Amino acid sequence: MVIGILAHVDAGKTTLSEAVLYFSGAIRRMGRVDNGDAFLDNYELERSRGITIFSKQAVFMLGNEEATLLDTPGHADFSAEMERTLQVLDYAVLVISGADGVQGHTLTLWRLLKKYGIPVFLFVNKMDQKGTDREALIEELRKKLSGECIDFTEKETEEDRQKFYESIATADEKVLEAFLEQGKVTEEEIGRLIAERKVFPCFFGSALKGTGVKEFLSGLKKYTFKKNYPEEFGARVFKISRDSQGSRLTFLK
Repeated sequence: MVIGILAHVDAGKTTLSEAVLYFSGAIRRMGRVDNGDAFLDNYELERSRGITIFSKQAVFMLGNEEATLLDTPGHADFSAEMERTLQVLDYAVLVISGADGVQGHTLTLWRLLKKYGIPVFLFVNKMDQKGTDREALIEELRKKLSGECIDFTEKETEEDRQKFYESIATADEKVLEAFLEQGKVTEEEIGRLIAERKVFPCFFGSALKGTGVKEFLSGLKKYTFKKNYPEEFGARVFKISRDSQGSRLTFLK
């Protein structure tokens, strides 16, 4: 399974990537972009500028399944590098800054994800900053991105759980019928709706402080499916680079 992380520049995309790798056990310590020691920003130019320029990949475990995380450039100047990776993604994680909301490049990314038909999880980052308002942000996401952006934060009361199931069920007629009969929606049904881009789960937290990341990883584990491919071998090249020895490296899925 290939999961790509995308965002408007400075939304905290690489920091979330670091947190995902750390909390899944793939790395032993979290680096920081501002300290120049982020695991995925490993080019000197990236560390000096504090931004991602080249797409990078890392492997982590999502439950019992191996997943590949692709960290993509957030700056609009490097959109071509980002768009090349979209063609190999099974799922995308769109990072939104809770302090800034939906920004210009966020809308561009959303249109591209729709163009390529990629299922999307949203992570609203920087919720530790003053003035962030969860309710206002979810309304903004529904207004500017999709009315099917749904808050997947764990519900504490039965009433809230029922409202959550109802908001999901309205996205699909068959699921709504099952919900009216059974009073709930299964994880498999939720996963299918996400895969079909009928529902867009939203999680909230602070990647820098690690809050909300475990819940986000739990959501990825529960609601993503490994895709089935035909037996005939086929692959798509999404990146060509050179190593420190000058040897040509070709990345494919």
